[in-house]
Amino acid sequence: MSKVLNAKAQLVRILVPAGKAAPTPPVGPALGARGVKSMDFCKEFNARTAHIEPGVPTPTLITVEPDRTFSFITKTPPTTYLLKKTAGIEKGTGRPGHEVTGTISLKHVYEVAKIKAMDGHLKHLKLESIASTVIGTAKSLGLQVVP
Repeated sequence: MSKVLNAKAQLVRILVPAGKAAPTPPVGPALGARGVKSMDFCKEFNARTAHIEPGVPTPTLITVEPDRTFSFITKTPPTTYLLKKTAGIEKGTGRPGHEVTGTISLKHVYEVAKIKAMDGHLKHLKLESIASTVIGTAKSLGLQVVP
C-alpha cells in the first residue's frame, strides 16, 4: 500500500494572537513541517478573527489533511487571560493560596463562565459547573473571589 492510502489527518494545536497571525513561530514551523502554506492559514485566520480585539490569545485547532489542505477551529481565550484582564493584573502569584494578587467578584466569574460556555467542548455543562472551574483557576492565579 502506498503512503497516501495510510495517511491520516493531523491535528495541530497552537495559541495565536487574534488578527496578528504571521508565518513566523509558532505558526510557520508548525504548519510548514506538515506541508501547509502558512501564509494561506494566516490570511484566513486574520480574516476570521477580525471581530476580536487584536492580540487576544486564541487557541486554534488546525486539522491538516493528507492532501495538504487544512481547516481550523478557533476557541475562546484561555480562562487565565480573561481573569487577569478582568482583575487588572499582569501575572498570577508564585505561591497560590498564600499570596493574594487581587480580587474578583462572583459577577465577573459568571461573565467569564458565559464566555467559556461558548466553547464546543463545554456546551453540555451547566453554567454553575463552568463557574466553579473558573473559581478554581482564579484561586490558582492568587485571585480572591468575593460575593
